[in-house]
Amino acid sequence: MVGNPPWDRMKLQQVEWFAARRPEIAHAQRAADRRRMIGALQDEGDPLFAEFERAGERADSALRVARTSGDYPYLLRGDVNLYSLFVERAMSLVGPHGVVGLLTPSGIASDKTAAPFFRSIATEGRLRALYDFENRRPRYELPPFFPDVDSRFKFCAFVAGRSPSADPAHCAFFLQDVAELQTPNHRFPLTAEDFAAVNPNTGTAPIFRTRRDAELTTAVYRRLPVLVDRSSGEEVKTWPVKYSTMFHMTNDSGRFRTREELEEREGAWWVGGNRFESAGGLWLPLYEGKMVQAFDHRAAGIVVNPENLHRPAQPEPSTPEQHSDPNWLPQPHYWVAEAECGWPSQPDWILGFKEITAPTNARTFIAALLPTVGFGNKVPILRPELEDGPVANRADGFAGTSEGVGTASPATDSPPDESPRTASGSIPQCRREWLLAANLNATILDFVARQKVHGQTLNLFIVEQLPVVPPERYETVRFGPKTAAEIVRDAVLELTYTAHDMAPFARDLGYVDETGTVRPPFQWGEERRLRLRAKLDAVYFRLYGVTDRDDVRYVYSTFPIVERQETAACGGYRSRDLCLAYLNALAAGRPDADPDA
Repeated sequence: MVGNPPWDRMKLQQVEWFAARRPEIAHAQRAADRRRMIGALQDEGDPLFAEFERAGERADSALRVARTSGDYPYLLRGDVNLYSLFVERAMSLVGPHGVVGLLTPSGIASDKTAAPFFRSIATEGRLRALYDFENRRPRYELPPFFPDVDSRFKFCAFVAGRSPSADPAHCAFFLQDVAELQTPNHRFPLTAEDFAAVNPNTGTAPIFRTRRDAELTTAVYRRLPVLVDRSSGEEVKTWPVKYSTMFHMTNDSGRFRTREELEEREGAWWVGGNRFESAGGLWLPLYEGKMVQAFDHRAAGIVVNPENLHRPAQPEPSTPEQHSDPNWLPQPHYWVAEAECGWPSQPDWILGFKEITAPTNARTFIAALLPTVGFGNKVPILRPELEDGPVANRADGFAGTSEGVGTASPATDSPPDESPRTASGSIPQCRREWLLAANLNATILDFVARQKVHGQTLNLFIVEQLPVVPPERYETVRFGPKTAAEIVRDAVLELTYTAHDMAPFARDLGYVDETGTVRPPFQWGEERRLRLRAKLDAVYFRLYGVTDRDDVRYVYSTFPIVERQETAACGGYRSRDLCLAYLNALAAGRPDADPDA
């Protein structure tokens, strides 16, 4: 059975539907505004509303028929796409010794909603072939396979049998031309056991570009646990954190206010930074994924282009001058009431990451330590699970106060030999998600993550199945006089604490003077930050057991955009070369060495 089913969601898409009929509704910046405008059509008796209602009823009826038919036990979860119904129907219709071959989005092998179906295929030996393609084809300087589809979109040839086979599945990923299937390094076998080992919770497909990717990744999984292991039927967490999202950008849009709405409707006034005060209380910025980069909570502000139908709010990257000003904070698109955020009264910090990504981006997993503001659902946060509360548990003995934070002097670099510590010289026993932040931003973890992401979303089930370093290992691994925890802490503190709004984080890590007042933020410097991240990469290569220098070079080679950017700016792949130098220094027990590349 061979086919190319439609790749359309069954639920009526309001923006697309109104774009061709009433563009001003499709261009509404918020879903709440769009609902109000649609309601106005009904109030005015506009016949377009009746047409919209009929379109919605047709979509709902089709979905209802699919859900009640009993023919689709696996693939009717979540936001149903028509292609998934074709896949499951084909598998039920083909003969006992027959084979199905369909062209589908790669999500059939990677999406959580498809996981039960794909697990039943891949781990039972029924998968015959999975050939994954990129829509864009820069290696061949050719146009996309499908010009009207986003160039980052990935699709696959899915081939499976009704009955199990003793032979492994033939797999290839990130193909840009059918001819690449003839290259042995691109096309390789994967057994049912391979699928179960790399994704223990879901059995979904990894996306190894080459045989070497498969060997390196499976070796890492033999050494380290995943973030959350559910394979036994119970939840086993390597790190005591809880995934959560705060505001849904569509469903909660009625809670959002633009600056004009704050000033005109709420009677609010600007109080500095990126906050507003009103008679009803404080308004916090709503951070979106586009505002965040690795170790950088000030990566971009938001500008609005109402002519952009699907993405009117676009990032405006921060300039070096803005980054160098510890008082500067990015301006968001929206603000939300502090009372609706649910933070504790004491200002604090949180670990978050960007959900929208792609394995073909410069980097795939991007995490940062962030101030406690409002967060859209595309910035999931990892809340600490602690005995005395979900966010509390500061280190004992800190004398810093919010007043002390507010009077910090202008940003300066700490002397190279000054290690930010508490008075006793030890690392405060407080929240330790800064270790996890460093782990999530490490190049070796990103290398593994790129084997998992098929589409443009870093879903929770992917994050849970990433291999991470357990908290206790940071204290047992030493590099000369320092533990891994001490090296990571110093680097993460300097990379993160570049602005006054992250002073609570600096205070929690003991970066205070003899009076208990938080020290000034670190000066932003691109060269210094590149060095710190290369040093962190070296630490994590060691913690992950990837110490062969050729393997390290290979891992870096899988980030071609980073290589091009650094070659253009520095004349070479500087982060790779610095990491290799730091690996030698760590092996020699010299963690404070300052090598050059």
